[in-house]
Amino acid sequence: MCPNCGHGMGIAVAFLFIAGNLYMPGIPRDKAFDATFALRRDPYGFIAKRCERLHSDVFETRIMLRRTICMTGHDAARVFYDSERFTRRGAAPLRVQETLMGVGGVQSLEGATHRRRKELLLSLVSPARIEELRRIADAQWTTFANRWTKQDNVVLYDEMRHLLLLAACEWAGVPLAEDAVATRARDITSLFEHAPTLGPLRSRLGARERMEAWIMECVLALRADRMTASRGGALFEIAWYRDFRGVLLAPRVAAVEILNVLRPIVAVSVYIALAATALARYPEWRARISSGSGESLEAFVQEVRRFYPFFPTVVARVRQDFEWNGYRFRRGRRAILDLHGTNRDARIFDDPSAFRPERFLRATPGPFELIPQGGGDPVLDHRCAGEPITVELMKDALRYLVLRIDYDVPPQNLAVDETKVPAVPRSRFIMHSVTMREAGTPTSPVVPQAVKADLSPVVHKRRAR
Repeated sequence: MCPNCGHGMGIAVAFLFIAGNLYMPGIPRDKAFDATFALRRDPYGFIAKRCERLHSDVFETRIMLRRTICMTGHDAARVFYDSERFTRRGAAPLRVQETLMGVGGVQSLEGATHRRRKELLLSLVSPARIEELRRIADAQWTTFANRWTKQDNVVLYDEMRHLLLLAACEWAGVPLAEDAVATRARDITSLFEHAPTLGPLRSRLGARERMEAWIMECVLALRADRMTASRGGALFEIAWYRDFRGVLLAPRVAAVEILNVLRPIVAVSVYIALAATALARYPEWRARISSGSGESLEAFVQEVRRFYPFFPTVVARVRQDFEWNGYRFRRGRRAILDLHGTNRDARIFDDPSAFRPERFLRATPGPFELIPQGGGDPVLDHRCAGEPITVELMKDALRYLVLRIDYDVPPQNLAVDETKVPAVPRSRFIMHSVTMREAGTPTSPVVPQAVKADLSPVVHKRRAR
């Protein structure tokens, strides 16, 4: 080795680097050549089952012929939301961008641009604004419940989509004609139903185009003084939002962001149907909620969000080469984080396959443990800005279902269809003989028929008061 130029040292360092890479274990691989259809058949269990089989929190496979890293667990979530290691730019398949998220929305941004746009959306979900949405939604609940008393059967999931769309539009300042509610609800639902799967793309693209055209017209009308909207509402604030250059958003991008406010609110209909299913299957919690315990209500909502499937995964790309857990991640490689599997991880939650709301009476999960709507910090990371809205709307729905109306649950199939994204009860939760409860009337006990399997139909009847 030459002591002056150090050439020998350079050669030695290079040799050690190469040797380290040669002996670094590769990421475990799924044996299938391409796993696209396996993912489609089992969107919620695909990653967790293979991680268990491979004894690893990470493995590599091909999705739509593209090499993809799949990850699960608390530690994986933490590294996945490290913006120095992963980026969302160009990560989601185009079909998902074009239907679920829209092109140009906050989910596709990074760095300072993402933070500034995220600040706008977070300003729309301040505590005061959430209280306003709850007030509007409560009035809609009363209107809908009075209508239900005149119907034999009510399909809760379908009704919730209409109710929440009406509430969201009024809250956001978006005009919605009464005769357009059914059509708009169908279109906005199609944006999130089956979006991450290989479902009916053409119909979802058509729905996306119709919804964006509707909202763009509102944005253009507002900017041209052909209509008015209240300050603080999503329509006004996004229509007049300016970027770092002081430039208004393009009308279509503004429409995308307004839909990114409306769509998640309507999607809470999924959680409300699942919460009603949980009430039917675990009626002892009806009594605890009716006792007025806010802690019990909060715990029940969080366990519904943990236990039941919502969106299965989120996607990113490796920003730069790095090593984690002894594995090397290559720049540009697509990665998928398992949300549902992390929520069911036995290393995080005791007895994760059991529905036990009391677990949330004892401890508050960390930002990378309970992640049904993403992990990390909602300000800095890509965690859903509307998560507090989801929780509050679920609480209010449960208060209505437990304290303000009575209903029977006729025999039906309440199994949650985990081949669909997002998953809902197969019956979409049917209520029969809805009646409004008079103020001060105690809640009616519910006597459930024993449910021995997920596929068993259940029937709940109210006792006569």
